[in-house]
Amino acid sequence: MISIIKRPIVTEKMTELQDKGHYAFEVDFNANKIQIAQAVEKKFNVTVLNVRTMKHKGKSKSQLTRKGRFEGRTSRWKKAMVRLKEGDKIEFFQNV
Repeated sequence: MISIIKRPIVTEKMTELQDKGHYAFEVDFNANKIQIAQAVEKKFNVTVLNVRTMKHKGKSKSQLTRKGRFEGRTSRWKKAMVRLKEGDKIEFFQNV
């Protein structure tokens, strides 16, 4: 099985939503909501009520150098917002 949860997303907005039981993660681009919920429940031993996902398109980047112009793209990625059962917390975020 692939690693579904890549890293937690810690922003000012997500820090405020932690009190309501919402947490955000960068997840594998091909993972679906059921797989994400199962991975969070297994890894953190909590109960997931719902999962919302967003796909972010990679940005175009270009750089001018003496040898010419180089163009490329950043990677596309997927963000999942998870709501936990009331009373459940993920301890990983308590130290951040």
